[in-house]
Amino acid sequence: DKYSEEQEHTHNLIKSLHESGLGYRKISKTLNEKNIKTSKGNSWKNTQVHSVLKRYRERQERLELINEVYEPVWGKIYLKTVKRI
Repeated sequence: DKYSEEQEHTHNLIKSLHESGLGYRKISKTLNEKNIKTSKGNSWKNTQVHSVLKRYRERQERLELINEVYEPVWGKIYLKTVKRI
């Protein structure tokens, strides 16, 4: 699943503002001043800005794990013999 073009644009804007040194509250204020709404059509809050950055990072990490090729590992099985009387 890909993000919509609007979601990608919003994420890139949030990321660039955060990398320029703005905090989550100032970023949410900037987005609201530019009349950019959340995906549900609401105003931005600092916690939502944090969640966008966090979820995007987590998604990228998951995609890396999914696409990683692992070496097969063969385990050793030890059978214990039991003496029956």
